[in-house]
Amino acid sequence: MSRPHVLLVTFPAQGHINPSLTFAKTLIRNGIQVTFATSLSAQRRMAKAASDITNDITFVAFSDGYDDGFKLSDDHEHYMTEIRNRGSDTLRDTILDSANQGRRITCLVYSLLLPWAAAVAREVHIPCALLWIQPATVLDLYYYYFNGYGEEINNSSDDPSWAIQLPRLPLLAKRDIPSFMLPSNSYKFALPSFKEQLETLDAETKPKVLVNTFDALEPDALKAIEHYDLIGIGPLIPSAFLDGKDPSDKAVGGDLFHKSEDYVQWLNSKPESSVVYVSFGSLLRLPKVQMEEIAKGLLECRRPFLWVIHAKENKEEDDELSCLEELKQLGKIVPWCSQLEVLTHPSLGCFVTHCGWNSTLESIACGVPVVAFPRWTDQGTNAKLIQDVWRTGLRVNPREDDTVESDEIKRCIETIMDDGEIGRELRENAKKWKNLAREAMQEDGSSTKNLKAFVEELGDCC
Repeated sequence: MSRPHVLLVTFPAQGHINPSLTFAKTLIRNGIQVTFATSLSAQRRMAKAASDITNDITFVAFSDGYDDGFKLSDDHEHYMTEIRNRGSDTLRDTILDSANQGRRITCLVYSLLLPWAAAVAREVHIPCALLWIQPATVLDLYYYYFNGYGEEINNSSDDPSWAIQLPRLPLLAKRDIPSFMLPSNSYKFALPSFKEQLETLDAETKPKVLVNTFDALEPDALKAIEHYDLIGIGPLIPSAFLDGKDPSDKAVGGDLFHKSEDYVQWLNSKPESSVVYVSFGSLLRLPKVQMEEIAKGLLECRRPFLWVIHAKENKEEDDELSCLEELKQLGKIVPWCSQLEVLTHPSLGCFVTHCGWNSTLESIACGVPVVAFPRWTDQGTNAKLIQDVWRTGLRVNPREDDTVESDEIKRCIETIMDDGEIGRELRENAKKWKNLAREAMQEDGSSTKNLKAFVEELGDCC
């Protein structure tokens, strides 16, 4: 009997590539063949930036019509049409070629924003599963939005006192709802894509959704949609930082950016739990006024910090922070780093984060309390869970124009890192969730059992 063979296709953004690649490595450790497909531009950048990708993965690149890379200023709707048309053709060819080579694809797994991949799988009669790279709570929210609650969210979310209680979820205010659902959302391509995603799942009987979470973290959310089979298989984080099954697995290997080399030595020189780490992920570009407020807040805290600020391709003189020299005396600014390397370093005391789901899960798995600084998409929901459900961090309160002032940033950092009652509680909770994340990935842990059951089903398809 031949080995099961998974075709794993992922949207070409850092937040999709990282968990997808980690999932691919996990499948390989369980005896599964994996072909990994993403856009040509992402593949090129991964090849330049990393040497940690296992040779056991077969890579397939497809053109998304933007082979030099998609920019946030490009036409989003045109991009989504291009990636659908070109990606669909490549997936069909890959499935046919694999069969001709005696390596038949037995299952297609795809990340969100790619519902067309499921249509290709149906067309060629291959089973498929969705790899959901946001929390189960957010999938539930989209499901509820399109199943009876969309009108209330649209009509009432501008009322400052408005809140909504949805089945099996915490009470949510406007700022806790994914930004793509709100009338003010300017990314018009997104909501129709999520709607199509759910319609694709609804066309199947008990569709499988592999969720980058674990049972103890979202017990109710994983059971909220009775028509779907939501399966917690996370945290999808390199083994060396989590379960230790593969100590050599120290990097995802899919970085789209070159990391700096000297920040670890700098961290080594700092006392235990003293450093503030600041990073807003791979996509977000904060306005200059917000960057200045963060800089001022960090200077007022007088604590060493490591701040990731991406180097801009077209740098302008007024982009430079006004207090750059003072900042360099107190902390270190780098264009990119290995986040897990930083989060597991003993000198780290606090993480100021945009609350992307990868960063949120990594902070949980590493036991680091956070200053939750959400900006868009699922980040507001993640911040709600961080502050009010898991109680591992504090959420910043912005002004009406959405700018977070330096005093507020300082308040959150100081509360977490000082030896007061709240700080101690947040650090204890962070430690508790770190242990639960590790338990989920042990041999008898929930995520390991869930994944093994999925792998066994793949074997039945051969």
